[in-house]
Amino acid sequence: MKYGDKIIYIEGIVVEVHDGSISVDLKGRLGFLKVPMRMVISDHPIKVGQEVALKMSFLEVIREEVNEKYISNIEKRNRDKKEVE
Repeated sequence: MKYGDKIIYIEGIVVEVHDGSISVDLKGRLGFLKVPMRMVISDHPIKVGQEVALKMSFLEVIREEVNEKYISNIEKRNRDKKEVE
């Protein structure tokens, strides 16, 4: 990585709770995040409306080339979805 980490503290509100994941609206119009439940640290059951926080850095592109394997998997998944509809 060419750039040093700049860790940013971000807060949000839990808007959905499912068996295996939670969804969070990030404050400051930063967007929406859905994470597996195993990625959440809590001593209490997760509930809609609870405030959460995380520390995150910026994404950095590490290769200019496109990974063709992932592109073909995405295209296959999209074809499969259209066939189901």
